[in-house]
Amino acid sequence: VGGSNKYFIDGRQQYGLNLVKGRTLYTFDQSDSSNSGHPLRFYLDAARSTLFSTNVYTVGTPGNAGAYTQIFVANDGPTTLYYQCTSHTAMGNTINIVS
Repeated sequence: VGGSNKYFIDGRQQYGLNLVKGRTLYTFDQSDSSNSGHPLRFYLDAARSTLFSTNVYTVGTPGNAGAYTQIFVANDGPTTLYYQCTSHTAMGNTINIVS
């Protein structure tokens, strides 16, 4: 993937995720200073043209203490999402949503 900006999730770069519908509120800690300037959002498409904001909560400013983003995908939610930085293309990956 082009560019030097990458998210690390659980120590893995550009990690693809599998989340479970209707069960868990997932929290992405963005308090590390490396997150500065990299707001995390969720999209219905990899091109970042359709924002997914249902049950998404953003607290604080990425790169500052206490900053995080949460998402809960309801049972009637999408089966695929994409996590992406709003400032940098190709900074993110696919999220598969399973029942």
